[in-house]
Amino acid sequence: LLKAAEKALETGGAQSISLRELSRELGVSHTSPRRHFADKQALLDALAIRGFERFDEAFVRASQQKGQGFKDRLTKMARAYVSFAIKHPALLSLMFEAKHRPDAPSELLAVAETTFSRVPAVFAEAQAAGEVVPSDPGRLSIVVFSSLLGLVSISTDGKFKGIPLDRLIGEVIERMILGFRPRS
Repeated sequence: LLKAAEKALETGGAQSISLRELSRELGVSHTSPRRHFADKQALLDALAIRGFERFDEAFVRASQQKGQGFKDRLTKMARAYVSFAIKHPALLSLMFEAKHRPDAPSELLAVAETTFSRVPAVFAEAQAAGEVVPSDPGRLSIVVFSSLLGLVSISTDGKFKGIPLDRLIGEVIERMILGFRPRS
């Protein structure tokens, strides 16, 4: 049900999802989804939770490799973010919307918090090593992600003016790191 819902989300957006239509597509009774999800919002919340879990796994894989410096870790995390955003744009949008809903489930908020704590942790480690200016690591992360989100939003099919985003990401992160360096 979640796989079918995610497919529907990516092709037609959240408004296109119908428990009845998903039931028909899966060949089950129209009441079957209600055994797992009370309503469409519960299904969307489950999709968002699942999305955050996958997003977090990508961040962990990118940031936890031993022997990497700050630049390498941040670049790999940036690539993981951009890759996820390009492959799952509707899911990412749903995830961001869901975490800001006043009635968002606590499980969703917890997994979102875990996911978005990864990059500030990398900044905090770099600050402790003297590689990054003293500042709020969360705010430094916002600078990175807003730039990456902008890059994704102006790209077409993972490219900007024919240049693959993967190549541009390295350049964007390199320029940011120059700005984040302490000054004497």
